[in-house]
Amino acid sequence: MYKYINLSIAVVSLLFLNACNYLDVNLDNNQLTLEKVFSKRATTERYLAQVYSYLPNEIDILNSEGSVVSRSDEALLSYTYGNWNKNRQGAWGVSDTVYHVWARRYQGIHQATIFMENVHRCEELSQDKRIELKAEARFLRAYFYFTLFRQYGPVFIWGDKTPDTFIKPEDIDRHTVKENLDFIFSEYAKAAQDLPLKVTADAEYGHVTKASVLAAKSELALYAARPLFNGCDLYKGQMKNRYGNYLFPQESDPNKWEEAAQAAKDVIDLGLFSLYEYKGDAANTFVRNIKSYMNIYFEKWNDEIIWAKWENSGAYGGYYQRTLPKGAIKGGGNSGTGVSLKLVDSYPMAESGRFPIIGYNNAIPIIDPKSGYQADGFTSNWMHPLDNFGPIKAHNSVIGRDARFYASILANGMYWIEKNFQPATKITFFQGGTSSYSTVNECLKSGFLWRRFTDPTVNGAEYKYVGIAWPYYRLAEIYLNYAEACNEKPSRDESEALKYLNKIRTRVGLNKIEEAYPEALGNKELLRDLIRKERMVELAFEGHRFYDVRTWMIAEKEFNQPAHTLNLRANNYEDSWKRVDNIFDAGKLVFEKKHYFFPINHKQLGEMKNITQNYGW
Repeated sequence: MYKYINLSIAVVSLLFLNACNYLDVNLDNNQLTLEKVFSKRATTERYLAQVYSYLPNEIDILNSEGSVVSRSDEALLSYTYGNWNKNRQGAWGVSDTVYHVWARRYQGIHQATIFMENVHRCEELSQDKRIELKAEARFLRAYFYFTLFRQYGPVFIWGDKTPDTFIKPEDIDRHTVKENLDFIFSEYAKAAQDLPLKVTADAEYGHVTKASVLAAKSELALYAARPLFNGCDLYKGQMKNRYGNYLFPQESDPNKWEEAAQAAKDVIDLGLFSLYEYKGDAANTFVRNIKSYMNIYFEKWNDEIIWAKWENSGAYGGYYQRTLPKGAIKGGGNSGTGVSLKLVDSYPMAESGRFPIIGYNNAIPIIDPKSGYQADGFTSNWMHPLDNFGPIKAHNSVIGRDARFYASILANGMYWIEKNFQPATKITFFQGGTSSYSTVNECLKSGFLWRRFTDPTVNGAEYKYVGIAWPYYRLAEIYLNYAEACNEKPSRDESEALKYLNKIRTRVGLNKIEEAYPEALGNKELLRDLIRKERMVELAFEGHRFYDVRTWMIAEKEFNQPAHTLNLRANNYEDSWKRVDNIFDAGKLVFEKKHYFFPINHKQLGEMKNITQNYGW
């Protein structure tokens, strides 16, 4: 199936990326090549495909933008080596190049601009199609700016000009938050005018649509309303650019929340998308609830997905392989994808609908007595609601949880999720267990394995991998955006916030927030906290937590915590359930005020000698 987003372009001899840096481009010298390329439909479409190739790779949680998962408080990967851990511990600075996307994103911006300036030449395409493809490139260019904006704060805006036509690196400085937002929003609006509302043919999946643009606008508007970009105290009197303007707003604008609410509602009001619900056979309603959440990733291009990247390459294969428990399963695996106990603690209780943990005392959980959560003890002959391969001795903390817990978490002592390719196997992570603890990097260190992106119908031990539509945007995110904005905006609309928050909870069988928390009615601060908790659970491992905690400006509180795990050094199952803080070799997650944004890298500082550096760097 042909999809732009999945195309791997060998190169159209016009990538111009062999120059010294992304500023060193001479369009005139390539004019004949461009004329040739844009004279044919096939090569024109290939050029746009390579523009798509600059999109962030959010599924790779080690080596690309997806590493925001491993650098956040939702994961405890087994690997203590690697760049993600250095970044997680705060041991990085302006000279480190890892995870810096500055140059690559500007390369994508440049390529998109060249496409926009030349697509009109392709007479093998209809005029309408040329307009549509130009709109796709326009959105991609604006989206690349957004990915820079969320990582570095406001950046330099080229606009519609190619860099070689007017830029001297020494003249460059960053534009303000307002100028960045105005440009991106404006480009989104222009792109939306010329794009189809939604993909209507299989061959078009992965293409940008008007709905994609509106979803991206919703995310950007939400970020713009949150404290980090909206007059936070940290940046008051800080970071003036060479034009005499403060990069960040010096006062907050509450009306940004009104704009964020409207942007999310615009997506909802399209009426084109719905929360995924499992329609197949299920043993009971609770199993159906589990699959309604889990199968968002396994029923391809379902109606919850607004915009997605098709992924069937080694990135997903590698992810899947890291999810296999080491030793216990034929074919290997290395248990790399560990879940933090903080995320494990976050899933609500199925019966009460309440979140079990209300806070931490030196990373030891403080339990909500109304939740029904049991922190200690075991229950014999317990059956997993989905993987009911046989009874287990279950720790009480894993019993009675939200359906999303069982879709996402494989806990110490549970059966491996794929029964068909071998006899059902209990996975125990303590020293001497079926997937025994050891000091090697490949063995699980937290006691909980991430399973949500592992399709239980696929034989992973035989290295059979399937593609998934990795969503950049899905409807549940938009509902959460809307609920948050409705709770925060000056004309606060609690009923709308509850309505859309409850849609997400109802999908997995939870009672309504006002039933679980009657004290939340009329309490803006409590509802804010509950929305944030729901967002952490619903969007777990999808790359949002890293940016959410920063834009809420609560990272110093949330991230500076010891890494508690189960006591996997124990030599028996019962003792392995004690919480300890000396198993996870990578140590404490570190966050300082300067970490709200990446620094401008020394390479860029050498090219653009007068650019304003981020706070603290």
